[in-house]
Amino acid sequence: MTQASSSAASFAQLGIIAPLLNRLTELAYVSPTPVQAATIPAVLAGRDVLAGANTGSGKTAAFAVPLLQQLVEAKTDDKTGAYVRCLVLVPTRELAQQVADSFLSYASHLNGKLKIVAAFGGVSVNAQMQSLRAGADVLVATPGRLLDLLSSNAIKLNRVSALVLDEADRMLSLGFTEELAQVLDALPAKKQTLLFSATFPEEVRELTAKLLNDPLEYQFQSEQESTIHQRVITVNRPMKTALLAHLIKEHQWSQALIFVSAKNTCNHLAQKLSKRGISAEVFHGDKAQGARTRVLDGFKNGEISVLIATDIAARGIDIDKLPVVINFDLPRSPADYMHRIGRSGRAGEAGLAVTLISHEDYHHFGVIEKKNKLKLVREQIVGFEADDEMPAELLEQAKPVAKPEGSGKKKRKQLPPANAEFWGKKS
Repeated sequence: MTQASSSAASFAQLGIIAPLLNRLTELAYVSPTPVQAATIPAVLAGRDVLAGANTGSGKTAAFAVPLLQQLVEAKTDDKTGAYVRCLVLVPTRELAQQVADSFLSYASHLNGKLKIVAAFGGVSVNAQMQSLRAGADVLVATPGRLLDLLSSNAIKLNRVSALVLDEADRMLSLGFTEELAQVLDALPAKKQTLLFSATFPEEVRELTAKLLNDPLEYQFQSEQESTIHQRVITVNRPMKTALLAHLIKEHQWSQALIFVSAKNTCNHLAQKLSKRGISAEVFHGDKAQGARTRVLDGFKNGEISVLIATDIAARGIDIDKLPVVINFDLPRSPADYMHRIGRSGRAGEAGLAVTLISHEDYHHFGVIEKKNKLKLVREQIVGFEADDEMPAELLEQAKPVAKPEGSGKKKRKQLPPANAEFWGKKS
């Protein structure tokens, strides 16, 4: 994959039409980011693109702006029917709405020539079906809701000229493999395909080999390392919440995004912080879509100061000038660590990521460091110092438990197959 370097080109030099240029100027987009400088000309030239790009790199504009230009300039003989011209697939509801809003923003000087629709689960499908009755120039959707629309004959995908897979690795890791295969089967063979992914596990590589035709390939260096200051603070597990409250009060951050590992932890931590005089909202998959939208909007506009979230907020959620991200619990995946801290320090702004680790986290955080090529200094806060040794009760929990006698692999092989009378026996 080609290593992309920063370019000094202006947006005008990339061949963008005046209405889009004017909008970018209004949004204070001064010069293209590396992903934009490389991708925009490639898309305008009709090439397939495979890009390794982190969140916060400006990739939404990298595909949205040139695709809008293509759609405006292309001649369409027939505008009747529920046809979709450009399909953008994303892994989460919030990202679907965010990407659709970006398309609408960039298209604001195109005099309403293009119809842009977002479709995702968690809300009634009826309103979305109504919006798509006459088709759409751009449909931004999650795979599950897109299949609902297809099964109801609410849309037709046989005229899609451009397909974007945004956050492809996340889509596959969330279990959308089968849904994605069904969607791809409904698309025409001849189309322009753009695939963006932060990581490239085997399933993503298999997908790119199947989908893309002679793509231009780029790997964009993240600037997160230089713009985000990462702190790691050790603390005994029982003191974690107290330390978190202490840090929030001491630093008086205007906003803080706190990541935890489970939905229940969100609620419990919010209650504990409330007892310490800190008001916090929660954001996780069990909340209704309307509630999730209200909480996210409140955090974006500054009405909510502290938000506790699961990894549902780790990808694609863009909060301007978020001062700090705090890892109260570690993520399972080393890649998710980078996506979490990438909520701060976006678009070259300075950011801060604080990770709280207890004895049982030490090994896993070492793995996160190794995978992300990091080596971070461990800090201690006066009054919250971690013990030198793991507490005895944790040590006891960490001891491996012997398996019951007769449950080993050799013993299991000697047992008769379950339900043999139903499945028959080998002759």
